[in-house]
Amino acid sequence: MSFFKKLKDRMFRSSDKIGEGLEALVSEGDAAPGADAPAASPSAPEPEKTGLLGRLLGRGDEPRRELDDAMLESLEELLIQADMGVDTAVRVTANIAEGRFGRKISTRELREALAAEVARIMTPVARPMPLYPQKPQVVLVVGVNGSGKTTTIGKLASQFKAAGKTVVIAAGDTFRAAAVDQLKIWGERAGVPVLTAPEGSDPASLAFDALTKARAEGADLLMIDTAGRLQNRQDLMEELAKIVRVIRKVDASAPHNTLLVLDATTGQNAVTQVEIFRKIADVSGLVMTKLDGTAKGGVLVALADKFGLPIHAIGVGEQIDDLAPFDPEEFARALVGE
Repeated sequence: MSFFKKLKDRMFRSSDKIGEGLEALVSEGDAAPGADAPAASPSAPEPEKTGLLGRLLGRGDEPRRELDDAMLESLEELLIQADMGVDTAVRVTANIAEGRFGRKISTRELREALAAEVARIMTPVARPMPLYPQKPQVVLVVGVNGSGKTTTIGKLASQFKAAGKTVVIAAGDTFRAAAVDQLKIWGERAGVPVLTAPEGSDPASLAFDALTKARAEGADLLMIDTAGRLQNRQDLMEELAKIVRVIRKVDASAPHNTLLVLDATTGQNAVTQVEIFRKIADVSGLVMTKLDGTAKGGVLVALADKFGLPIHAIGVGEQIDDLAPFDPEEFARALVGE
């Protein structure tokens, strides 16, 4: 199964919410006859609704509605409910209205216009995680507990290993035994070493040892898991700052990437998390997980529009191939239910 097919199938909550909303918007206006529409004569022939090509394509009986202020306001509300955020929803709606305002529009045309606008916003941020010549390339992975951070590290490590890269993982969330155990399982699956320390150990010390080992072995990538206890934000900030300070004693340019892993099911909370982690760590790119479990997929559009940070990958499940590079056009089409 292609990732797009999987994406479209599994994003059914977002797709259904937006797709059904668009249909309701158009049919609502189509159902109400115009007040000044002349009554048809019983003997008059049925007016031809469309040309031959339209009939051949089955589009002759499509409901249509005039794109007016009321419809635009309803469209804004629909996009806000899908977690695009107020600012992004207003901007997207205004762009859709440009050149179409006052015209009658079908659900299909509205869906295509929305998909095109979403893809336009997302295209500049759709970039794979860059690979650098440094050995090892140090990838610091941050995010709140439960965001899918540990699983994402395992999947990325497995994919990099399959691509011929040598990878080392450092289980830096030393206060959560479950996170360490999960990384060990992924490491075994991928044939990637996972370096651990006793529960409650200093994560910075583990990161230093892992980088020293990865450098000695000539590894291509070192991926460092970190804690995500936002309720203790000051402690977390100091912990991450210490990790960076310590690994820079080995490599002054590290970390080379700082990935923020976000859980799509949190909706607009993801926006707050980006704001917080950009202050705590120098976030260089995003990974969005759990798009299969939410009707809030529109938050990814809000993130792209507000922050412009690269989106490296998205996840729609637990399997190794359920994390894939972000494709803006496929995402846009899946989001609107095309």
